[in-house]
Amino acid sequence: MKPQWSCLNDVKIIDVSQLLPGPHATSLLLQLGADVIKVEQPGSGDSSRLLGNAVFAQFNRGKRSIALNLKDPADKAAFLDLVRDCDAVVEGFRPGVMQRLGLGYEELARVNPAIVLCSISGFGQSGPYAAHAGHDLNYLAMAGYWSIPVQVEDKVARPKVRLSDYAASAYAALSLSVAIMSARQQGVGQHLDVSVHDSILSWTAHMAWLARGFEDNPVASPTVMPENDIFQTGDGRHLAMGILENKFWVTLCEVLGDEFPQLRDERFANRMSRFGHKQEVNALLKDLFLSRTLEQWTLAFAEHDLPFSPLLSASELFDDPHVQARGTVRPLPLERTISVGFPVKFSRGLPDSDTTVPALGEYSVEAFKREQG
Repeated sequence: MKPQWSCLNDVKIIDVSQLLPGPHATSLLLQLGADVIKVEQPGSGDSSRLLGNAVFAQFNRGKRSIALNLKDPADKAAFLDLVRDCDAVVEGFRPGVMQRLGLGYEELARVNPAIVLCSISGFGQSGPYAAHAGHDLNYLAMAGYWSIPVQVEDKVARPKVRLSDYAASAYAALSLSVAIMSARQQGVGQHLDVSVHDSILSWTAHMAWLARGFEDNPVASPTVMPENDIFQTGDGRHLAMGILENKFWVTLCEVLGDEFPQLRDERFANRMSRFGHKQEVNALLKDLFLSRTLEQWTLAFAEHDLPFSPLLSASELFDDPHVQARGTVRPLPLERTISVGFPVKFSRGLPDSDTTVPALGEYSVEAFKREQG
């Protein structure tokens, strides 16, 4: 049952995108009450189906799949018939593909003037890189992600999740919500140009701008904090110590100063003085944390107000009591997978997520039109 208060309850979205950004954006709106119809290529479907059922299910639970070949005149006409009664179309092709199919914004608006077309592409619909191929790592690289120094011993390593894609999907979902509601009020839709590169650039730009003044000496950058870092423990595990405010350094000294008196060095007494001795502070903490196991450090800090966290393994993550208490992740034992709910708690409630994974082409345009009455 959908939340009766949600303004998205009767919103219908056609999702012709694949892989992550578009499907994730529409899955977010689905969890908030929208109806999402997934249009897939007959035979192969969304490319993520080739990566396994669990990968496809991740962003497509609760949607309804219609198989249409958009190059076929009859299927193209059926697609436009869907557009007539929907609020938005989300696509993730390279710029120009929808126009070549005869399904650009102008063609869609002729069928439904209030339609919102959301185009999600790597570098956007315009600009010198618009036609370039790319994936998450490329957009991070071109947005200066690795230009920002953050560690005394900084390393270039790939992120563990697809940050650029998630940034784009979040902006797409937010923009779709505004554009759809505006179109309903005014009767006129619009074309949303969501660039994955622009999206992650909006996250990196401020810090990268600051980093320009420290390219010859990255450690001197204020973004490099010697006591705000990841440290290895004696058993080969790792912990995160997120000291930013000086009160946490004071607490660390109170807890460990007797055993490690170097922490009480007057040169390290406040944040600015520690910044003047970054290598020494970082080396001190590096050696200190190697002296015990992760479990021992967890016990040592358990009763103290410190921004300390163990780096959890995958198994530990899902057994974590806070993760279980919040209920965002729901195990699905029959499928040996999980369903991830909307990560914001609404006081008026959200519906239980539909965990159904659509079979390719299980739904039809005719069935949709019958529903519309």
